[in-house]
Amino acid sequence: MAEVAFSADLQERLSGLKARLQRWSRGGRTDDSFLMQASATLERLTALSEERRGNCTLPKFLQLYTQAVLDITYFEENQLVDEEFPEESSLQKVEELINVLSEPEILVKANSTSQEPLSVLGTELLECLYWRRGALLYMFCHTVKGRKEWLTEKTDLLKKFLSEGIHYLVTMLGFRCSDNADEEVSFGDADTARLIHEGIYSDTHLLAMMYCGEMCYWGLKYCGEGKDPVQSTDPRSSSRGPTTALDFRETGAKMLQKYNTVCEGPLRLHDWDTKNAKRILNYFQHLPA
Repeated sequence: MAEVAFSADLQERLSGLKARLQRWSRGGRTDDSFLMQASATLERLTALSEERRGNCTLPKFLQLYTQAVLDITYFEENQLVDEEFPEESSLQKVEELINVLSEPEILVKANSTSQEPLSVLGTELLECLYWRRGALLYMFCHTVKGRKEWLTEKTDLLKKFLSEGIHYLVTMLGFRCSDNADEEVSFGDADTARLIHEGIYSDTHLLAMMYCGEMCYWGLKYCGEGKDPVQSTDPRSSSRGPTTALDFRETGAKMLQKYNTVCEGPLRLHDWDTKNAKRILNYFQHLPA
């Protein structure tokens, strides 16, 4: 690929990320390991952007940019969690972080006419971007559903965040799933082959399934039937695609059944707890048709 023509947009985003880091540096938080990693990455990006004819390609630049985004926002997310999502400011902060974590994909689409985010950023970074957005919305919804006044006044907003969070997690879980159920995979044992076929490469994939199930449960318990329009969950789509209807019960049951099957099958010796998943599945099964 040809070297990057550093557009005004790329330069502006890089400057914005530096300013974001500097805000925390001025607050005396330079000893945090994630901020230190982000600072080193931004120094590399700055050097690359100043090279007239360097070896920097668009994927290389955007991969480094994405890593800096992930490190800085992880620090900021931890701040929100530690402060238990303050009522006066957390809503705006969560929306801001979701936007920042969406920027790498936006930049790929704005600066490349021939490549998709998956081919530019790679599977691991793209999975992480979707996981982090989904997990952030999970934690936020987990907190605010316990605030009766907030829940009464902002039920529609809770429903929106639940739908978006589920979308991010389902998309994340789809990146490594095999399209061919009969595909031959050579591994030393059947359990490993099953996990690979299901796209389960880490504990994070299992947590994403459980989070999806819980969020679907909250959607039905606090917001009604669901079936709100959400974006397409096909990670290979060239765009977000047309809206589709999210059915909280159907989506939640599918995720939790898969979670239970894996935990009690290939991972049966690893002590994953399925009690809550079974409780929620029982709730789904006893809802009126």
